[in-house]
Amino acid sequence: MSARTVAAGDTLELRYALRPRGGDDIVSNFEDTEAETVTLGDGTLAPMLEQWLIDLVPGERHVFLLDPWQAFGASQPELIQTMPRTDLPPDMELMVDQLVEFAMPNGQTLAGRILEIGDDAVKVDFNHPLADLSIEFEVEIVRIL
Repeated sequence: MSARTVAAGDTLELRYALRPRGGDDIVSNFEDTEAETVTLGDGTLAPMLEQWLIDLVPGERHVFLLDPWQAFGASQPELIQTMPRTDLPPDMELMVDQLVEFAMPNGQTLAGRILEIGDDAVKVDFNHPLADLSIEFEVEIVRIL
């Protein structure tokens, strides 16, 4: 009997890391005591990463070398916005390259990286921080729940 492999909709315990190709980890849970529990399709992992988990066997560790189009895509110029400073909390200290979370009208949050700070406006990049980058996606499926 062959081992069950990962399928769409499965709930998994997994360890993973994301890094620019040849660079340092941007996120990793390999050193955490507990593996992360994720249900494929629930939005915890980006769909473009989830696709690489399909058909993996628990207990194996894989490193996927992904081009930008296979991972987080290319930057979209329309996702760079200039916002009035009044849209930000008045007591917030702003720095270039700072990631800031913005509350959306629907209750969700959207992260943006500050590009420029002016007297009356702030330029914010809402593209994914890994857009335009070739990345390494390292993953180990601990078990399928």
